[in-house]
Parts: sequence; structure tokens; C-alpha cells
Amino acid sequence: MTHTRSDALVLFGVTGDLAHKMIFPALYAMAKRGNLNVPVIGVAFPKWSLDRLHRRVTDSIRKSGGIDNQRALKHLLSAITYVSGDYNDAGTYAKIKTALGKARRPAYYLAIPPALFGTVIEGLGKAKLADNGRVIVEKPFGRDLVSARELNRVARSVFPEDSIFRIDHFLGKEAIMNILYFRFANSFLEPIWNRNYVASVQITLSEDFGVKDRGAFYETAGCLRDVIENHLFQIVALLAMEAPSGRDFGEVQAEKAKVFKAMRPLRPEDVVRGQYDGYRSEPDVAKNSDVETFCALRLLIDSWRWEGVPWYLRSGKYLADTATEVMVELKPPPQKLFADSAPATDRSNYLRFRLSPDSAIALAARVKLAGEEFTGEPRELFLSEEQVGAETPYERLLGDAMKGDGALFTREDSVEAAWAVVEPVLKKHHRALPYKRGSWGPKAADTLIAKDGGWHNPEPSDAPKR
Repeated sequence: MTHTRSDALVLFGVTGDLAHKMIFPALYAMAKRGNLNVPVIGVAFPKWSLDRLHRRVTDSIRKSGGIDNQRALKHLLSAITYVSGDYNDAGTYAKIKTALGKARRPAYYLAIPPALFGTVIEGLGKAKLADNGRVIVEKPFGRDLVSARELNRVARSVFPEDSIFRIDHFLGKEAIMNILYFRFANSFLEPIWNRNYVASVQITLSEDFGVKDRGAFYETAGCLRDVIENHLFQIVALLAMEAPSGRDFGEVQAEKAKVFKAMRPLRPEDVVRGQYDGYRSEPDVAKNSDVETFCALRLLIDSWRWEGVPWYLRSGKYLADTATEVMVELKPPPQKLFADSAPATDRSNYLRFRLSPDSAIALAARVKLAGEEFTGEPRELFLSEEQVGAETPYERLLGDAMKGDGALFTREDSVEAAWAVVEPVLKKHHRALPYKRGSWGPKAADTLIAKDGGWHNPEPSDAPKR
């Protein structure tokens, strides 16, 4: 599908943390590849000089990986201009219009607090700056179903749906995109990729650190909102969706939306919430906080393919390791032909996707040991697939948004359907249970999955298991 490329990038929140940590390094990477050929207009409230902003950009790139291409850095800095102003002031948008000059198809990146999304979108609309433009909105897109619907309403009142790019950097990771490719580029999976052969699916996104300086944010979000409703639900959609009729991003999005709509709304008994020891002593955290820093849940998808198959999702701070992994557990053979045939609780047949920190795919099978006896042991067929020089998630997503390719972004109906699944437990839930730092969360999470063989804990190394 051919899209018209944006001819300018307007970056709201240019002096902020997100721009410094993620966006400037992505723009630098684009400049190194020769893919940054538009003006970049930074917008923020502080009355900074252009020289100060350039120093901020240079500092960001130096800290993110070092400056290894002076020509690309010079090109990036020459592309950047700065507009200082209040997002509520019509005069700010008039200055943006002047800075855009002859550009007619700008992309507006909202690297700002979610509370300001509506303000800026409406400001762009009133200033007649939205025509032929695109808006790129950082997650979280709403904090519940009502706020997501309202934000969608505001965005759609100014921009058409195909010009709204809801960015989730997680979807730009090479390993995440490989799930989609691996599923539909290989014929051997399809016959077993259903309720007849899959016993359960579990997805873990663990971090071995705490909330750091994000206590105030976490108090408004919590793990369910921050990680599971978006990142992990997106992985579920890629694993559970039907094959799209083509590679057009609309077809992919339509199939993902069907998965979200088929998810059964959660109940309090489907969810285990945890809070690491010492969280209440973190800066900007309430002394009696019940916010969860760990969340595990059991999810069901009411579709023909997945009826009855439990999906177990968990994520948390201060867990034993930092990793993201998917385990698709297959049912045991129908007949116990050999004396050492694996019991239903033994992991002998599974497909494992290692998504981070390294990338790998493994298929587990039982293999006969040498000798006359029919005995064996589980082994993994292991494929490590690190790709040197791959685009970073922000580089890829920025480039895709400016090209108008929405395949890796989230659609309005998907956002609302995902919120509808978690809506029943956002306020009605059990209290957060304490857990030790460096553990795998509260014991109640083990009980949640006990009948399906327990959690697979990602190992520190991605080395194949024997």
C-alpha cells in the first residue's frame, strides 16, 4: 500500500524525559541511515534557546550509545528548531504554523503527559493545523474504558482514524514482529495452533528493578494498566489472531481487534495483585498504597480456535530476572505408549518465544536415549536470532508513522475492546499481596496456574535446555 510521507515532524514535549531517552536517539539513528529528510520542530513550555535544545539533543545521543557519526549529528541539529509556548495558548499554534513554513503534511508527536493529549489535539484543530496531518500519541491511551472513549472522541473530532497513530514502543521490537512472521510464514504450525493441541499459553514480562523515579506515575497506573492491558495483550493478539487476508495494515488490525473483542472480561478471582516489599517507601508513593507492582491473570478467549485454552499473563517489578518470554504448552500425546511418557504436568512439548533481553525460538520434544530401552528425555531445538543493526523500536515506529504505515500501531476499536476486558477489575479487586524483592511474586500467583503445570520462569541465559 502506498502512503504519502509526512514532510515535517512537530515534537511536543521536546524538553521532556521521553524525548531525551528515546526520541532523540531514534532521530539520530534515522539521520545515520539517511532517513531523516524533514524539519523537526520542537515544542515545549520552557523558554529555552535553540542552542540549549541542541545541547540537550547532543547529551541524549552521547548517553544513549555515543556519537559515532558527526555528520549525522550535524544534520539532525540543523533540522531542529524550537517553539516555546503554553499548549493552551492559541498563539503557540500560530508560532508552530509559522515554523512549519511550506510543510503541508506534518506529523505531530505528543511526547507529553496523557492529561494534555486532548488539549493539544483540540489546539491543532482550532488552528487548522490538522489538515493532511498525522498525530502520534504515546501510551497510555486512556486509563479505563471511559477515558479511552473520550480521548478517541477528541482525536477523531480532529483527525481521521487512519491519521491517528497510537504508539506502543513494545510493538516496534524485532522479536515481537517475528511472532507475526513466524506464525504465518511457516505451514507446520497451523494444524496444531488451536484448542485441540494447545494446553495453555503463558506470557511473562519481568523486571529485576523497581519503579525508580516513577513512583508518582505508578501510583496513577499500576502494573495492570502499565504493562498487561497494552504490551501483553498485544502479544496475545499476535499469537491468537487468525491469518489476515493480506499484509495491508488494516487487515492485520482487523484480526487483532477480533481477538480483543473475544476476550472474556476479567473477574477478581482471575487476577492476583502483588506489591514488592518497600514500595510504600519509594518517593511519591502513598504510605498506605494498594497499587500493584506485580500482576498475574488468567484470560480466556471465546473463539472457535481458542475456546477453553487458558492464557496466563504476568508482569512485575523487582522480580528474579529481566526477561520477556512466551510459552505455548502443547497437550501430551493421546496414548501413553512408552513407560516414561511424560505426564500431563511435565513440559516435554512446547514452543518457546524468547523476546528479551535476547531473541530466540525453541521447540521442545522428547528424544530417545541410546540403548535398548525405550526411554528418553526432553530436548530443545533452539534457534537464536539476534540481528545486528536492527532498527530500534522508536526508530521503526517513528519512520512508519511518518510513512503512514499503521501496521504496528493500535486501532481505536482495539483500544476500547482491551479496556473493556480489564474494566471489571480496575476498581473491584483483591488487595495487593506483599512479595520479596528478587522472587517471582506472591505465592497466590502460583496457585492461579497450578492446575496447568505452574509458571515457566525465564532463565538468566537463553541457552538451549537439555
